[in-house]
Amino acid sequence: MTESEKVAENIAAVNLNNGSLEEDDDIVNPWNVESKSTTGVDYDKLIKRFGSSKIDQELIDRFEKITGKPPHHLIRRGIFFSHRDLHSILTLKEQGKPFYLYTGRGPSSGSLHMGHLIPFVLTKWLQETFDVPLVIQLTDDEKFLWKDLKLEEAMKMARENAKDIIAIGFDVNKTFIFSNLDYLGKCPNMYQNIIRIQKCVTFNQVKGIFGFGDSDPIGKIAFPAAQAAPCLSTSFPFIFGPAKVPCLIPCAIDQDPYFRMTRDVAPRLGFAKPALIHSTFFPALQGAQTKMSASDNNSAIFLTDTPKQIKTKINSKAFSGGRATVEEHRALGGDPDVDVPFQLLRFFLEDDDKLEAVRVAYKKGEMLTGEMKKLAIETISPIVEEHQRQRKLVTEEVLDKFMTLRKLEFSK
Repeated sequence: MTESEKVAENIAAVNLNNGSLEEDDDIVNPWNVESKSTTGVDYDKLIKRFGSSKIDQELIDRFEKITGKPPHHLIRRGIFFSHRDLHSILTLKEQGKPFYLYTGRGPSSGSLHMGHLIPFVLTKWLQETFDVPLVIQLTDDEKFLWKDLKLEEAMKMARENAKDIIAIGFDVNKTFIFSNLDYLGKCPNMYQNIIRIQKCVTFNQVKGIFGFGDSDPIGKIAFPAAQAAPCLSTSFPFIFGPAKVPCLIPCAIDQDPYFRMTRDVAPRLGFAKPALIHSTFFPALQGAQTKMSASDNNSAIFLTDTPKQIKTKINSKAFSGGRATVEEHRALGGDPDVDVPFQLLRFFLEDDDKLEAVRVAYKKGEMLTGEMKKLAIETISPIVEEHQRQRKLVTEEVLDKFMTLRKLEFSK
């Protein structure tokens, strides 16, 4: 039984149970994430359900040994917690053999929010650590099919989101960004690979993996092959030529169904299975039971927010793990596991020692909720302000350069 067939059995059970395997199970798919626990998704259970592997200390130690660098704090803290075949990528690095990075963004709003940064922050670090090329797919076709958007709106948002991505600091000489609605008309190789993938996946398989129904548009049923095709290096002949180069995909765990399908298909087309490294979800301001939403301005801190808006959102919207009164909090302590301001620090405060000191102080009641929120504001605001400064430098000309079909510079 293939990876996709195993998980399709689970998804079939999910659909029969209105979205969960059991009454207390989380809902995790590319379009919806919900948890009934205040601490959020049970990631250990999700690893078992999806059939991926946990990033354990042995893998982290091997990562450090091969790269000569301490792992990124997003890996050290278990924010990137799961993988598929990451060992194989480390072996390629060890042997001096090539691979590339592939990640993406589905543009559903004019601006990214803080949660969207997470895969890109790690991707940038991986690109710099391994000195490898990177392709970034903008699935404006997907958002047109799933959202109430005009085609022109989806394409415009893709370009605006690309500017946000570039502002993170990617190297134009090593990075190619493309929009599906634009790129397929420029590179027949990509469409040819989409067709090859589509021929390998039956309607029953795609229904089992993604839960599509008989009333869904045929575009939705065909789309997964478009997200799979960048895993095949021949989709980018101007970068790789005819070589079949393996790839590593940093992404949130909800995107895994696309690549379970791809891992079943790739060997049949003569390619290595893509490797993946999965992140947890960035919590909504209202709590970890859902992830931040690009369509709900109050659920997230956006990269366009002003310092005043960030302060207001964290102070008034961010779910607290504190007690009802100061006296009770001093006596019993707070719960950092459910406290959203602390989770913001967990994702973005790079100093491990300071983070641990904050966690302990809050749990003991030595730090109050207001102090936790103040620290979160002081940590997040400079990151957003710096991103806004860099974003202003991303002109249409700069964007066009990232999206131009060209050779990339990287070590062989």
